[in-house]
Amino acid sequence: MRLAFCGNDNASAYNISAGVLRNVCFVDALNLVPHVFLLFITFPILFIGWGSQSSKVQIHHNTWLHFPGHNLRWILTFTLLFVHVCEIAEGIVSDTQMKSRHLHLFLPAIIGFVAATVSIVYYHNIETSNFPKLLLALFLYWIMAFVTKTIKLVRYCQDGVPFSQLRFCITGIMVILYGLLMAVEINVIRVRRYVFFMNPQKVKPPEDLQDLGVRFLQPFVNLLSKATYWWMNTLIISAHKKPVDLKAIGKLPIAMRALTNYVCLKEAYEEQKKKVADQPNRSPSIWLAMYSAFGRPILLSSTFRYLADLLGFAGPLCISGIVQGFQDTSNNTNATGKLKDPSNSYLSSEEFLRNVYVLAVLLFLALILQRTFLQASYYVTTETGINLRGALLAMIYNKILRLSTSNLSMGEMTLGQINNLVAIETNQLMWFLFLCPNLWAMPVQIIMGVILLYNLLGMSALVGAAVIVLLAPIQYFIATKLAEAQKSTLDYSTERLKKTNEILKGIKLLKLYAWEHIFCTSVEETRMKELTSLKTFALHTSLSIFMNAAIPIAAVLATFVTYAYTNVKPLQPAQAFASLSLFHILVTPLFLLSTVVRFAVKAIISVQKLNEFLLSDEIGDDSWRGGDSSVAYESCKKHTGLHTKAINRRQPLRYQLESYEQPSRRQTRPVEIDDIAIKVTNGYFSWGSGLATLSNINIRIPTGQMTMIVGQVGCGKSSLLLAILGEMQTLEGKVHWSNVNETEPSFEASRSRNRYSVAYAAQKPWLLNATVEENIIFGSPFNKQRYKAVTDACSLQPDIDLLPFGDQTEIGERGINLSGGQRQRICVARALYQNTNIVFLDDPFSALDIHLSDHLMQEGILKFLQEDKRTLVLVTHKLQYLPHADWIIAMKDGMVLREGTLKDIQTKDTELYEHWKTLMNRQDQELEKDMEADQTTLERKTLRRAMYPRESKAQLEDEDEEEEEEEDEDDNMSTVLRLRTKMPWKTCWRYLTSGGFFLLFLMIFSKLLKHSVIVAIDYWLATWTSMDNGNELRNADDVKSTKKTYHVAVFSILSGAGIVLCLITSLTVEWMGLTAAKNLHHNLLNKIILGPIRFFDTTPLGLILNRFSADTNIIDQHIPPTLESLTRSTLLCLSAIGMISYATPWFLVALVPLGIAFYFIQKYFRVASKDLQELDDSTQLPLLCHFSETAEGLTTIRAFGHEARFKQRMLELTDTNNIAYLFLSAANRWLEVRTDYLGACIVLTAAVTSITEGPNSGFVGLGLLYALTGYENLPTTENQSRCLNLTLKTFLITNYLNWVVRNLADLEVQMGAVKKVHSFLNMESENYEGYLDPSQVPKDWPQEGEIKIENLCVRYENNLKPVLKHVKAYIKPGQKVGICGRTGSGKSSLSLAFFRMVDIFDGRIVIDGIDISKLPLHTLRSRLSIILQDPILFSGSIRFNLDPECKCTDDRLWEALEIAQLKNMVKSLPGGLDAVVTEGGENFSVGQRQLFCLARAFVRKSSILIMDEATASIDMATENILQKVVMTAFADRTVVTIAHRVSHILDANIVLVLSEGFLVECDTASNLLLKEDGLFTTLVKTHK
Repeated sequence: MRLAFCGNDNASAYNISAGVLRNVCFVDALNLVPHVFLLFITFPILFIGWGSQSSKVQIHHNTWLHFPGHNLRWILTFTLLFVHVCEIAEGIVSDTQMKSRHLHLFLPAIIGFVAATVSIVYYHNIETSNFPKLLLALFLYWIMAFVTKTIKLVRYCQDGVPFSQLRFCITGIMVILYGLLMAVEINVIRVRRYVFFMNPQKVKPPEDLQDLGVRFLQPFVNLLSKATYWWMNTLIISAHKKPVDLKAIGKLPIAMRALTNYVCLKEAYEEQKKKVADQPNRSPSIWLAMYSAFGRPILLSSTFRYLADLLGFAGPLCISGIVQGFQDTSNNTNATGKLKDPSNSYLSSEEFLRNVYVLAVLLFLALILQRTFLQASYYVTTETGINLRGALLAMIYNKILRLSTSNLSMGEMTLGQINNLVAIETNQLMWFLFLCPNLWAMPVQIIMGVILLYNLLGMSALVGAAVIVLLAPIQYFIATKLAEAQKSTLDYSTERLKKTNEILKGIKLLKLYAWEHIFCTSVEETRMKELTSLKTFALHTSLSIFMNAAIPIAAVLATFVTYAYTNVKPLQPAQAFASLSLFHILVTPLFLLSTVVRFAVKAIISVQKLNEFLLSDEIGDDSWRGGDSSVAYESCKKHTGLHTKAINRRQPLRYQLESYEQPSRRQTRPVEIDDIAIKVTNGYFSWGSGLATLSNINIRIPTGQMTMIVGQVGCGKSSLLLAILGEMQTLEGKVHWSNVNETEPSFEASRSRNRYSVAYAAQKPWLLNATVEENIIFGSPFNKQRYKAVTDACSLQPDIDLLPFGDQTEIGERGINLSGGQRQRICVARALYQNTNIVFLDDPFSALDIHLSDHLMQEGILKFLQEDKRTLVLVTHKLQYLPHADWIIAMKDGMVLREGTLKDIQTKDTELYEHWKTLMNRQDQELEKDMEADQTTLERKTLRRAMYPRESKAQLEDEDEEEEEEEDEDDNMSTVLRLRTKMPWKTCWRYLTSGGFFLLFLMIFSKLLKHSVIVAIDYWLATWTSMDNGNELRNADDVKSTKKTYHVAVFSILSGAGIVLCLITSLTVEWMGLTAAKNLHHNLLNKIILGPIRFFDTTPLGLILNRFSADTNIIDQHIPPTLESLTRSTLLCLSAIGMISYATPWFLVALVPLGIAFYFIQKYFRVASKDLQELDDSTQLPLLCHFSETAEGLTTIRAFGHEARFKQRMLELTDTNNIAYLFLSAANRWLEVRTDYLGACIVLTAAVTSITEGPNSGFVGLGLLYALTGYENLPTTENQSRCLNLTLKTFLITNYLNWVVRNLADLEVQMGAVKKVHSFLNMESENYEGYLDPSQVPKDWPQEGEIKIENLCVRYENNLKPVLKHVKAYIKPGQKVGICGRTGSGKSSLSLAFFRMVDIFDGRIVIDGIDISKLPLHTLRSRLSIILQDPILFSGSIRFNLDPECKCTDDRLWEALEIAQLKNMVKSLPGGLDAVVTEGGENFSVGQRQLFCLARAFVRKSSILIMDEATASIDMATENILQKVVMTAFADRTVVTIAHRVSHILDANIVLVLSEGFLVECDTASNLLLKEDGLFTTLVKTHK
């Protein structure tokens, strides 16, 4: 057939006698002109532009600028493209009804489509390069296109083409669109003045884009990039090359920063406060405040959601239309055979929509649009939720900084409550906001669904809907049960963790006493309770999954059975499958409803808690704290979010200050006499109870001098400091601060020493989770000389030298446990370092020993502070320092007893002076005792012990098999990349097999069976509807009813089987998950408990605990549902694709490119998602820590006047966490949009292949055969409905595809937990078996206590150097042996060798004739006793601590307590032996704890006792008791004492002196002292 523009079958096509414009063909040709014009002009410009840009890889985003009407132009252009598609389709459908090809019907439309596409590409390039003059070409194009289309429309009107004809409608719409685009272009000229005006408008891009640190570009890109998250490509692809870090994700745009949102929310909340100001019983509404601050985006999101939901119904309608179209076609074969007259080639809209191909394309477009709107809705709610959370966190933080101290100290507001507000309540509100649009979108979805179902099936549809509605409350019930089960699981896991933590802390003791199994059993018991709770949780989870899968099957069953028996007309395939997809649409909102309702309830409670908190008491506004406004403003300006410009666009400048809420302070202050810094007159102060804690306070604090506040414990010394600082409630009186710096001329000078802030060291040391240096300088500029002077004055240098990274070591959360004294000295150093006029030190000597106290007094206070002429207020109990004081305030019972110099008090109040003298003498005596017990060296020793084993962290966390293959290759980039993109299949297999092979088989089998049954249900439905349909006229009534009963019965059986299998599969997955969790935890616990002691020395406690907490939680609760969801969505996708391929093999060809695209999308997404998830987790912790730190150190922060700095830090941390979460959310949207579009492509391919499949195929496509064969062919109908069902299945694929990838990514992250647990399971255990059977060892061994050490060589691990070399010694029964030597000489290693805690690789130890290496470990350790340096008690009762094995009688226990001199103390406790011991024995002093350990050693009647530096951490009195007991109660036993002070072993029968692992001296102490150059003599001399 020859091609001709106007066709060959119409002679009058080229006739222009009636006028050129009356010729349709000429008008269509005229319509080509503007499009061709645009293409000719723009192509060269685009190519030149792109050519010049190819040198720059990418236009940088700081040149992006949107012209006026940007979004409107994109929307109009997209609409134009859609109309062009309709025009092309209409042209092609009309053309098929002609005798010859009429190109003029569709060619102009195709060229128009290309031109519209080019116009938007051209516009985008002009916009990004900001060159508006080139827009003139577009302006001309819109005018020409508008004119030519108008001519065509006028021509149709003249010809009297009715409005019902589609071509008329399309032309009319196009005229409007071109007109609007022309108006947009005129508007750009008007605003930018780029042409026709003398001076064009110069515009800069938004402020955010000028800052190259902003990488989150969603608000700034064009509409297409916004909808498809195209701008995320760079990040997701780069994640493949190197891990995503905080630098890669950059900063938040200004509009999303916490400060911006805080200002909005704060204003809205203040507005609400004003409204209820005159109604005392009403509180301001946070809901309304949230609505007025964030209402607009929520409405926008809801609009998107409505559009998406309505478009969702297009799918079932199109499917129904396609089948209907086929049935009509088959009925009207003859009618359709007629070809149309070319002169009247118009199509009506109805005819157009009957075309199945048109419906297939419409289905595709509807899907694309629906998923785009849905993802847009999700994105907007997520962004709004994150903005709300940022604003709420800032609000809470500001409130914390103004909270009255009494609220915290009186327990009205606990730290736990504050942490809950930050960690839980804000997140609840954020999640509620995410789900918010569902609340009003779901009812619409449900109503629409029911109406459509009713239209399709009549009354029987309501039965199905009723089933869904009736089963929905069960979902809610299950959801509430789930929450309860989760809560009880949490309680049990907390208890289990507490016990595990105790075991790990006391692991050395447990091993030495052979008590591992007792404690292990205790943990296992709690774990069993937790597992029972987890079983309930798993059951409800599987019920929830089951309901979700079974409800649609039940509804469909009810509906179709009802329809079969109530309707005379048989069920049509079109009805069956359209209603099937509608039921699937209906179930989703109902399933979500229970979740949304639950979150709504939680959100209401959260808002109540938040309101209570925001309305709680604040500290008085008349407090002097607040700093100069100028200072506060300076600190504001530093905050990246507070560009004056950014806020100026919204509010006046004053907000920048107000947002920091400096408490208003009285400007006019009475100027005092120069020599008084602070004066309190007639002061009455309270802790908020209304009762005065301090009364009648009249004091003055002289400037530049040292004031000491002394008095008994609890007399109000610390309260006085806090009252002066404004932390207490002032009932009466005033605190005057003299205006010291008024004479200083320059602002800088007054800044250098800010008199409004006070350096304050609280009684309870408070440290930040930062480096030592940051803790000391505390935000002040670093001055090396000053820093060194301060660290020396506080004797911190030796401690700093011990830390692995010196003063750059992080302290606090990182598990480096500093002792109380070390913490206190850092706090004092902080106060000294600050450049303030006034220093408050609250009992700085309390945790320090005498040497340090003296040093601090001399160097720090008398020298450093006095030289600086700073005013010092010192609270202390150490009266020996009174002579140094310039001014003394003595307090008693909340009142000032005396005030003055020491001389004044000596003359005026001799009684008090004498009392002080008596106390001083007593303190001096204690001092002499203390001189021996050097607490500091001990603290440093503990610190060294805590720090240095960690250096040899040979055990890397991830020593897994995946890395084994790396060993032989160099660690190059490609290997790392391969590992980053590889799914951890090995770990997955390990996890699955740890649940047991039977359950794994059962899970796989039931899953496959379930999906086969679901496929069978659809297959049967297709057969049933086709049968009915095909045999409608031929079958007699009785045959029909038999067939109906048969079909209904099979359908019911299959549906029933499907429902049961849904339950079985969800149960098996959960059960397998539980078994795996149980086995993994059991193996981990046993492996750890039986691990060598070296493992605990080299592995940080936090790391081991993490395996039991976070990782176990993931294995318990997160992996099973992820696994279930992954297998379900994968099998659904595979079964749908398999069925379509089976029906239409051509589909497989189209599937190949789609499959490749899918593979790459998931591969890139998984890597980026994993990184972003880790970033989100890692940025959350510092934020939560910052909140709890602030609440703990509130008084310190306020005293220093550092509120602004801490707010600044909080805003930075919030923004960092929010940007990570935003990127994670955007990455999820990026994935979902892509998988949704892939799904839409699959639907289109499936539909088109089903339609076009020819008659020669075994499975014939949708009923095109009606038209081809002309008679009703039964198999055709069956296959038609089957293919139709497949189209429906693919319609659901879009949902499942992205779940496959999301679940894969989640599973990959979660498998990390299994991997970490497995890395510990590969550790070697101690060898508990011995050569001797326990029964061969005498019951009373060791009876004598004789010890022979023969050529002993010991090392900690076989790859480490020996710590003891060839030691030989003989200890007679009952001897008292002392072992001494310098640090690291191997003393403790020798004590561990007796218990085989270390590797004895040569020589042996023989006790009472038995070589200990031949004994089973449990037997050996249970027969010896040891007292360790650190006294360890476990939570439980006193009885449990003395005898956990419950072997002894009460008399024996009381005897032991009597020997340890604890009997009277224990008797006085409630419960006696059953009195409670708190965690770590905190309710007893260190000395008492050590005595309990002594009693514990006595209870075990062993003839050998080893004391490992047992007196190192106790006071003199307890030490004397201990020595006495050893000499009396243990007189007949062999006692080996490892001495921490040599003086303790001078009475020993024999002394072993070790040096560098060798035994250098061995004799009695008196003999050894005779050797003047001997090591023992040296040790005695140096330690004396």
